[in-house]
Amino acid sequence: MRGSFVMPNTAITANRLLDGFVIYLTPDGGWSESLADAAIAATEAELDALQAVAERDARAGRVIGPYAFDVQPGADGPVPLGQRETLRTLGPSVRTDLGYQAARR
Repeated sequence: MRGSFVMPNTAITANRLLDGFVIYLTPDGGWSESLADAAIAATEAELDALQAVAERDARAGRVIGPYAFDVQPGADGPVPLGQRETLRTLGPSVRTDLGYQAARR
């Protein structure tokens, strides 16, 4: 007998078109720079609804490149399961003491 497929918890990320920063779709349909604020889909229907909001914002020119990624619950909020998303949560991987990133922080 085959086991049932259990969908992992999933969040949506993108880059803000205005400045390129990594952002996460929130439960109210907004965007946040903090993964802790992300909406988490536990079902296919929830994921479809989040993806529809993200694609709408992409068409409107607010975000670029939205995509879903798997997360697991953590003590301080969701924790990304993929290496790419883990790196994205850490911020720029270039010297932040130079240029635009230094001025922002």
